Amino acid sequence: MELVIALVALVVIGIFLGVKTVTQGNQYTVERFGKYRKTLPPGLHVIMPIIDRIGAKVNMMEQVLDIPAQQVISQDNATVTIDAVCFYQVVDPVKATYEVNQLHRAMQNLVMTNIRTVLGSMDLDWMLSKRDEINARILTIVDEATNPWGVKVTRIEIKDILPPRDLVDAMAQQMKAERLKRAQILEAEGTKQAEILEAEGEKQAQILTAEGAKEAAFREAEARERQAEAEANATTMVSKAIAEGNVQAVNYFVAQKYVDALGKIATSDNQKVLMLPLEASSVIGSVAGVAEIAKEAFSNK
Repeated sequence: MELVIALVALVVIGIFLGVKTVTQGNQYTVERFGKYRKTLPPGLHVIMPIIDRIGAKVNMMEQVLDIPAQQVISQDNATVTIDAVCFYQVVDPVKATYEVNQLHRAMQNLVMTNIRTVLGSMDLDWMLSKRDEINARILTIVDEATNPWGVKVTRIEIKDILPPRDLVDAMAQQMKAERLKRAQILEAEGTKQAEILEAEGEKQAQILTAEGAKEAAFREAEARERQAEAEANATTMVSKAIAEGNVQAVNYFVAQKYVDALGKIATSDNQKVLMLPLEASSVIGSVAGVAEIAKEAFSNK
């Protein structure tokens, strides 16, 4: 009876040791007498107890590897402190287990070495302004190096690039000087543009004034021309009337001279009292005669 109980206990223990459950996101390697035999994917599995054993439990999910801060000397002899982080994923658990010892430590040293190599060949200004290109270059180098280990490096990010404090102060002063220079240039450009616009405005105003004066002179000349034409027409009309023996036309010329003389007398500074002779009424009658001449001229047309 005791023997049966012992055998049952052995079977139960064997089953317990042979049943393995692999959780999602992991894979287990199985070794038989110390030699790799197979890989167990996620799920329930049964292995030979005592003969087979689990060699390594490999995490197949993407993982984050923190890279310790380190000092790097740039190509222009500036010492900077670099802090980075690496994202990777195991794609082949067999290679990650048996092709490299201490995978995390090996990847950490590999990334640190390549950061020093890549950044050491750059100037400080390039480091600070081309971070994306730096990340891409380091990623390409490290991913190629870890390929034999069954690891895929997905991203490498430079978190911080910290120059020395005195260098940061010098860079701040340089930036301030550059901004002040740009401000002075912009102010000078604004003043120059304002002066140009003001000169253009004055030029345009002078052009418009000259155009206005030209137009006014043209209008005045046109008015004088029309007035001269009217006077010429009137003179022609009266001269024609005189030639035909019209007495009223003769009286018109006499009256015109008379009226001009009276006007000059009236506008004289020394003349204060104006006395009209009795013949003034006849002068007015002569003027009226001009109206008769015009009326007759228009009635004949």
